[in-house]
Amino acid sequence: MSVAIRLARGGAKKRPYYRIVVANSRSPRDGAFIEKIGAYNPLLAKDDPKRVVLDTERAKHWLSVGAQPTDRVARFLDAAGVQERAARNNPKKAEPGEKAKERAEERQAKIDAANEAAAEAAAAPAPAEEEVTAEAPAEEAAAEAPAEEAAAEEAPAAEEEAQG
Repeated sequence: MSVAIRLARGGAKKRPYYRIVVANSRSPRDGAFIEKIGAYNPLLAKDDPKRVVLDTERAKHWLSVGAQPTDRVARFLDAAGVQERAARNNPKKAEPGEKAKERAEERQAKIDAANEAAAEAAAAPAPAEEEVTAEAPAEEAAAEAPAEEAAAEEAPAAEEEAQG
């Protein structure tokens, strides 16, 4: 049987309160436990002495017989001076996953392609500019036509308001 020192949740909804218990590692989180060795109230201030209450003698006993603390309980035991907790180092923590890397590569490829197309357009010979100037008056006339239609549509609406 493997024994764990862990938190068992109590309290009401949105008002958590935890017991620090020694339990069979296979039993449910809030289920049967062997012994209660402390309490943790996360709603209290971090410097409040009643935030974490721990029976250090019983904790030492259970650690000596092979009980494994969870990460959170190991922090409490370290703060109480019962058991040293090895500092963790995860250098890959901030590194994005494989799918995120693939998406970033695809995005960068699209940006590079767009930049190349813009560079080619800027380096195009002078005759291409003449074609653009020939098309420009046609575009301006097309832009003016919708404005005239919009003005024509507004006029009857204004007349109806005046009559009504």
